[in-house]
Amino acid sequence: MRTIAILGLGEAGRLYARGLREAGADVRGYDPHHELGDPSIRQCAELADALAGADVVVSLVGASAAASIAHDALPVMPDAAIYADLNTAAPELKREIEALASARGVAMADVAVLAPVPRSGHRTELLASGPGALALAERLGPLGVPIAVIDGPAGEAARLRLLRSVFMKGLAALIIEGVGAARAVGAEDWLRDQIAQELGGDGHALVDRLIEGSRIHAARREHEMTDALAVLEAMDQPTDMTRATLAWFQRLVEAQRA
Repeated sequence: MRTIAILGLGEAGRLYARGLREAGADVRGYDPHHELGDPSIRQCAELADALAGADVVVSLVGASAAASIAHDALPVMPDAAIYADLNTAAPELKREIEALASARGVAMADVAVLAPVPRSGHRTELLASGPGALALAERLGPLGVPIAVIDGPAGEAARLRLLRSVFMKGLAALIIEGVGAARAVGAEDWLRDQIAQELGGDGHALVDRLIEGSRIHAARREHEMTDALAVLEAMDQPTDMTRATLAWFQRLVEAQRA
């Protein structure tokens, strides 16, 4: 039985913990800020207890805490364990964490989450790079976790994830702007239908998810688009659309603060 430690028990962490437990893993959780409240999963009060004997350590604490939790966890985790950072963060931060892991002799995987976790739980598609990526796929694949491994160092999966965000978050901002303008002239339902038809399949549900998800996670997506902008600038690529998308998320954050 695989032993997996989940660091961070927010929305995504809870879903991964429960899904992996149901798939047959021994799951421990650690999060001093969230109470899991699931008797089938052991939530440890001490980080070292959660890491003891772990085959895989999954970090889902958010980009702002990713480096600090890695700094605390790596010195006390088993040498043979894989440290998997699933936080949406800049490539530079992923490389920083990999350097910490390498100094400790631990294999680190930079893992990009390619869809909202509430939709598919632990079966959400992942993209991984870095020295621990292949071993991570071998350990989590049998538990139903789909991981595509790319040949590249830590930071490469993060970079591709942010390039995907240029499109997905840009699409969300475009829909929000168009629907808002249509609402002002009493044509919101008509425009929603037009957009949904172009998107096909579950177009109406996707429009709803993009609008509502953008409002709920505006602050997190503002940081994400800031990182995406930095990636494009480092590549010397045009950034017009990404700057506009970032402006929309900044506007949403400001509206929430008002």
